[in-house]
Amino acid sequence: MATEYVFISDLHMGGDEQLTTLDFEAELLEFLADLEARGGDVELIINGDAFGLWEYAEVTGPAKLERVIEDHPRVFDQLRATGEVIDITLIPGNHDYDLACYPEHAERLAAFNVALEPEIAITREVDVDGVDETPKIWIEHGQQHDANNRLPDWGNPDALPVGYFVVQRIVDTAGRYSNRASGDWLRDIQSVTPMEEIPRWLLSNYFYREMSPYLRAIVVPLLLFFNITLLYLFGTILEVTGILPARLFTDNPLVHALGIAGTVLEIIVTINLVIIAVLLLLAVPLWFFRRDLEHTLERFGVALSGVQVGQGDEPFLHAARETLEANPDVCVYVYGHTHRASLTQWGDRVVVNTGTWLKKLQHVETRFSRLPGIYVPSFRLNYVRIFADGDRVVIEYEEVETDQPRDLTRFQRLIARRPPPKEPIPARTVIDPDGPFEMPDTDAALEEGPERKPASDGGDGDARTTDGDRPNGTGRP
Repeated sequence: MATEYVFISDLHMGGDEQLTTLDFEAELLEFLADLEARGGDVELIINGDAFGLWEYAEVTGPAKLERVIEDHPRVFDQLRATGEVIDITLIPGNHDYDLACYPEHAERLAAFNVALEPEIAITREVDVDGVDETPKIWIEHGQQHDANNRLPDWGNPDALPVGYFVVQRIVDTAGRYSNRASGDWLRDIQSVTPMEEIPRWLLSNYFYREMSPYLRAIVVPLLLFFNITLLYLFGTILEVTGILPARLFTDNPLVHALGIAGTVLEIIVTINLVIIAVLLLLAVPLWFFRRDLEHTLERFGVALSGVQVGQGDEPFLHAARETLEANPDVCVYVYGHTHRASLTQWGDRVVVNTGTWLKKLQHVETRFSRLPGIYVPSFRLNYVRIFADGDRVVIEYEEVETDQPRDLTRFQRLIARRPPPKEPIPARTVIDPDGPFEMPDTDAALEEGPERKPASDGGDGDARTTDGDRPNGTGRP
């Protein structure tokens, strides 16, 4: 039993071609080196998807892990050094499910002082003073609560979920063709969540990165002046009906006074009017076609948008609730998988999502509504510490400082709206392991998920959340 547990997950190291690029290598090396320097009775637990083994198409079995080791020697050297001082434990997720299928993986990782536990879930005890029963931490990756990534026969390398084939067909293919794109944007496909966003993300990147600059120079003014065209069309109708005076919109002398600029404006408006007319002519038959197609696909049980890969946190919170209800000695439930870091407190019980170290992409609208939306990149590198403080259990959330990526073009940065701020996560949460497990009055808070329902600033009994001083060091490893 360690006196302190540190959690990270969803590093996704590895993959074909540019997918193996590790944007956060420097930060990960520093994090592991800090743990090595601090030492102590500490266990680092990587709760799933440490490696992106699904992202390899040309190698199989244990050869995938060898490719990861070959691609990231500095990380594995640091794991070996850190593992000489503290314990390092790894459990498989869905993207590195191979770790649960081939026994030789345990021996190979042991060479780098990493202990592999090929289990769906594990537990750890927290050495708290004066309690009737030693409290436990429930630890899993969480893929078993995701219908598209649930492993039907744990340990069987041939029993693969639909998510594997989605990754092989889409993500891995994007990695292999990423060097053909203008820049390295295509490798970020693994950061697009939910995966239903991929078509819109591809359209955005085509428009801003791959489209011919000459074509973009023509299309952008058309889109920017589309609203003006609608206003012009509406005003023209009002003129014809006599509601507005003549020459207010049509044959306006102010427009003629602009000279060449006025002529260009009239050409743009005319082109947009033609486009609007064509769209109106096609709208009715396309509406009937879509309606008929939807009814046909519904008979076969298929949604028009295809396989629904993405989902919220509701299934994982329901699983956490069932686990906490069935195991009164569990005081903290830790999972990952969704790439959305969060902390949810139910009385004196806490559910923690360890997030991801991958780049995150957030869709934002532009300042001009007709232009495609933009996917703003950011990182939220984080880790969670859990330890005992007397008769209490402390959960600390830390973010690793990193330079934010500047992957956007100048044009994108100019027109993109500012993304909303991240949901705050309490830096320090203290609970009484003998305290009550209290769910909200309704399931509404559960269905909203932790992104919208962060832990409260306190609770009944002795549970409390605060950003105050840390009794056990500075909180940084």
